[in-house]
Amino acid sequence: MPTVRVAEATDAPTLVSLVRRAYQGERGWTTAAALLNDERMNEAQMLKKIEDPETTVHVAMDGSRIVGCCELVRLENGKVHFGTFAVEPELQAAGVGRYILTQTEIAAAKMGVTCVEMTVIAQRPELIAWYQRRGYALTGETRPFPFHTLINGGALRDDLYFVVLEKPVSMGV
Repeated sequence: MPTVRVAEATDAPTLVSLVRRAYQGERGWTTAAALLNDERMNEAQMLKKIEDPETTVHVAMDGSRIVGCCELVRLENGKVHFGTFAVEPELQAAGVGRYILTQTEIAAAKMGVTCVEMTVIAQRPELIAWYQRRGYALTGETRPFPFHTLINGGALRDDLYFVVLEKPVSMGV
């Protein structure tokens, strides 16, 4: 399995490319290409995440190659938000994502938080089910989809919204 480390500013271009391949490509099972045709994020946005003191971007390394990433954003309510999760498409469904998620949950517990929350596009039932199999539960809360943040493209549907999932974490994860 890969090693996980904290991202550095020099990782930003590679991370943006990875996120775009994972979300907009046709090869991975987690692609959102049927819902969105935007670039997902740009280098400036990734750098902002890496440099934000309330955010930790984690990078999964297979030797010297970045094969996955995610972020934890500290929230005011004692929780962290998990997002920007991407795995190289050819490594999806091989346990890499599960490993990264587990390592990130351990990191969250070490931060002293008790809960990891995330948002998933409601129209992605297979992805919601994957997180549920890993212990995340739907909270019943929904959030609007940020159509205004799309980059060089747009949504292919106008009914997108997020569902919120949560999982309690502790040092015993």
